[in-house]
Amino acid sequence: MRLKPQYMFIVAVVAVLVLFFLLGAVFGGAGPDAKAKGPAAPSGPPTVQAKVSTPVQRELQVVMRGRTEAARSVVVRSETAGVVAAVPAAEGSFVRQGQILCRLAVDARQASLDQARAALRARQLQREAAARLAEQGYRSETQVLESQAALDAAQAGVRVAEIALRQVEIRAPFSGVFDRRDAEVGTYLSPGQPCGTLIELDPLLVVGDAPETEAGRLKAGAPAQARLVSGQVLNGRVRFVARDADPQTRTYRVEVVIPNSGNGTRSGLSAELRVNTGVDVAHLAPVSSLVLDAKGRQGVRHVLADGRAAFSPVTVLEETPEGLWVSGLSGTVNIITVGQSFVADGQKVRVAQAR
Repeated sequence: MRLKPQYMFIVAVVAVLVLFFLLGAVFGGAGPDAKAKGPAAPSGPPTVQAKVSTPVQRELQVVMRGRTEAARSVVVRSETAGVVAAVPAAEGSFVRQGQILCRLAVDARQASLDQARAALRARQLQREAAARLAEQGYRSETQVLESQAALDAAQAGVRVAEIALRQVEIRAPFSGVFDRRDAEVGTYLSPGQPCGTLIELDPLLVVGDAPETEAGRLKAGAPAQARLVSGQVLNGRVRFVARDADPQTRTYRVEVVIPNSGNGTRSGLSAELRVNTGVDVAHLAPVSSLVLDAKGRQGVRHVLADGRAAFSPVTVLEETPEGLWVSGLSGTVNIITVGQSFVADGQKVRVAQAR
């Protein structure tokens, strides 16, 4: 049979009261004694793990990504116009300074030189004749000077013709590798057009980009080491450290000069570049031990002799697989490696040495 609404309301009230008393019996059964006990008192200072770090004299390095580059790279261009008649230097070959890379057709340049030399001989004879006649009183001093000026002009004409003839031979400005040839036999070159590209690989440059936080530690003349992707290790010295940062990356260009006898190492290879920056006292700290204090300074927390925690700001000198080499700590320190973020300066701690 169906219950009336007033009966349903009474049953609901009774059910709520029964539930209330049941919950009170379960959660409130501790009684007054339980309330008197209150929260459990702390058992003692917090426990942290720490690792002893002793100072060592360490040769510090700045590590950066780099690449090999040619010490010099020049596009050798024609100084005169003409058709390429010969290309004696093979592309990719080593050439000596002064060796011909491209030779243009002589055309009428040799004839122009012969003509200039003939004019020079004629002017020399005229100058000699004018000098003899002047001695006999048949020529004035002005006429002698005019013949001398004509002789000087003829000599200049010979030099111009010689230079024009010499310019048909496009030569290497320094010893290096003729890396790319841009002109073939039959190519017409105007003044300024390229014959090819010459690069100097001995010595070789290893170029890196130092971050602005490290650039101040780099000095010209510092020893450096480059490890190529092949595993080959090259040793050299810093030649140049830029004073102006790249506007895009905010890094500073670093150039290391490395001997490359025989041009065995190519340009454009990736390398890991390490530059020595001197010797300093450093401590080895785990990467996870670094924290920030209330002022935003980076440092480590360590345990003092009296068992209290303390914070010391540090400067990261080098990152290695074993950890971070840092400066700013004095003497042997017990660096907190676990729990450093949960203790305050001056707080007593219990130490469990880290493994």
